[in-house]
Amino acid sequence: MKNKLKLYLDLIRWNRPAGWLLLLWPSLAALWLAADGFPGLHLTLVFGLGTVLMRSAGCCVNDVADREFDLHVKRTAQRPVTSGRIGVKEALGLGAVLAFVAFLLVLTTNLATIVWSFVGLALAVIYPYAKRHVSMPQAVLGVAFSFGIPMAFAAVTAGPAWELFDPSAGGVLTPAGFWDAVPWQAWALMVGNLFWVLAYDTEYAMVDRDDDLKIGMKTSAITLGDWDVAAVIGFYLVWLAVWTATLWGRVNPWVWGAMLVAALAQVAWHHRLIKGRTREGCFVAFRQNHWLGFTVFLGVVLGV
Repeated sequence: MKNKLKLYLDLIRWNRPAGWLLLLWPSLAALWLAADGFPGLHLTLVFGLGTVLMRSAGCCVNDVADREFDLHVKRTAQRPVTSGRIGVKEALGLGAVLAFVAFLLVLTTNLATIVWSFVGLALAVIYPYAKRHVSMPQAVLGVAFSFGIPMAFAAVTAGPAWELFDPSAGGVLTPAGFWDAVPWQAWALMVGNLFWVLAYDTEYAMVDRDDDLKIGMKTSAITLGDWDVAAVIGFYLVWLAVWTATLWGRVNPWVWGAMLVAALAQVAWHHRLIKGRTREGCFVAFRQNHWLGFTVFLGVVLGV
């Protein structure tokens, strides 16, 4: 039993929290923005725990989808599903349980958030297979990893689910009300965050580029070729620029300016880490991205 638990924890990357932190910071930032401050303990817990659960479920699906490819990649050859220590059905079953628990959390929010959660789930399932057909699968991941932003706005602005079915509160959710629950700023922030995902997942793809070329995997690091380093830095700058333009007037300019200085200093450090394109440097850069996300989140919390 103890060994099985350890395998499950390895499968969901429990010892590598950087993955769920990359999902967490933009979702929490969106909650703070939608609520104009602290969104309350309930929504903070829903999105915090939901992020961990969905990232863990995503790992299960990803490892099943990539099990044949991972055999030929140094870094992933010993993953539980790839090595045969956990079966495909068992891994998918664990992923389904984790996703179901996350859905139970979403049920405590409102109808708009519940509906949007199905879109987020579909994106999470699609991404592992995009690597076979899309030259920049990191863009698909970017949409999936950014979908907590519109869901966070919907959770704050749409009201509790029971009100949507209460005739005295306007009846059921209309199509117009469904879209109105997510303002344009949420979609703009989502697009901006997509570029952050492109940046850090390209760094991640640079780690495995040699192995991916041999097995025919499609990644942004391969597609970008010699422009990979410049593109990563460009992605970071676009992300920060889009968030700054979208939030200008919503956050204290002095606080946001200080945040930008700290964030740009980290971007410069990332350039130093990846410019040599070494496995070690690129992997360190990827793993430290959660500090960049935390910096922007802190700018939002202090600046709202």
